[in-house]
Amino acid sequence: MSPPSPAPSGQPVVSSLMSPALIAPIAASFTFGAGLSLAFPLLALLLQSRGISGTWIGLNTAMAGVAAILATPIAAPLARRFGTARSFAISILVVAVSLVLFYVVQPFWAWFPLRITFHGGLTVMFVLSEFWINAVVPSDRRGLAMGIYGTVLSLGFAAGPIMLGLVGTEGAAPFLLGAAVLLVSTAPMLFARAHEPRIEGHARTSILRFVTITPIATFAAFSFGAIESGAASLLPVYGVELGYGVSSAAMLVAALAFGNVFSQVPLGLLADRIDRRMLLLGCGVCGTIGAALVPVVSGHWFWLLAVMFFWGGTVAGLYTVGLTHLGARFTGPDLASANAAFIMMYSVGVLVGPAAMGVGLDLWHPHGIAIVAAAFSAAFSLLALGRMLWSRQA
Repeated sequence: MSPPSPAPSGQPVVSSLMSPALIAPIAASFTFGAGLSLAFPLLALLLQSRGISGTWIGLNTAMAGVAAILATPIAAPLARRFGTARSFAISILVVAVSLVLFYVVQPFWAWFPLRITFHGGLTVMFVLSEFWINAVVPSDRRGLAMGIYGTVLSLGFAAGPIMLGLVGTEGAAPFLLGAAVLLVSTAPMLFARAHEPRIEGHARTSILRFVTITPIATFAAFSFGAIESGAASLLPVYGVELGYGVSSAAMLVAALAFGNVFSQVPLGLLADRIDRRMLLLGCGVCGTIGAALVPVVSGHWFWLLAVMFFWGGTVAGLYTVGLTHLGARFTGPDLASANAAFIMMYSVGVLVGPAAMGVGLDLWHPHGIAIVAAAFSAAFSLLALGRMLWSRQA
């Protein structure tokens, strides 16, 4: 095995994947994944029970994108001022309090500013945790580390809908449970403060510039953000529209998440061995096929779960492999800004995806979600193929 790559800008590089510096953000990813995947369908189902249309549910969820675009530029300065672990804890506290306020605050219009604080905190959390991993893992193991991170995060996302099915959507219990699970995720990060990566100095170019430097990686984040946020929020609604019960509808999100669980490590290992751009193209093509199959099998419960499993596993590769590709190119403050650009594009996808899928649900009832998701994957696949062909000619 080759020796670890040099540490970027004085950052510690782990010699083992069992190092506390790596275990902390990976352990935290399970709990915040569980809290989020409980919250997303909970909010969508609650709005549906109040008679809110699919379009308005999608528009409200899309405020996540606005929040993330606003919050992305503050992540690195916050970590520079307070440290990565403390900044992570602050962002989780904001998210947990906002989730409880969704239960307390009744008027629908008030849920729009609450989405800003809820998803703004999430954005800072994701930027910092993924910067942490990219900063401490050597390049030759980055794909595997990101695969493990994605697997644990996906396990958390699979656990959320299961917890929601157990506690139900009525009353304060699911909101309090989600907030408690989110707060637990701060513990490993704070315990590992001695190993946290530091952000010293400033990036050599703007966040927006990183979008154009690595377009395949950043647009993979956009596509995944659009598909993942729209599916997580509206698949339960789609399931109810198909005639399944609320608990069964929530399990569609769990099936999607379990696909992520089983695909992350194999994709991470592949990302360390083959052209990551080609792997991203393959994920885009398979994601298109998976989404296109959803309406075909929608009337057969077990086949629908199987397709969700396949679709979730392939689409999740856009995020994990894209992040690995990004981390291999930058170090130090440039890595922090590149991570921020990646999350910003993911956030733009979050802004566009739920709104587009909500409109699709109303226009092409009931399969509009799958139609729009297939369109997002196909568009990314064409972009990735075009970029690769242009690079070869250049």
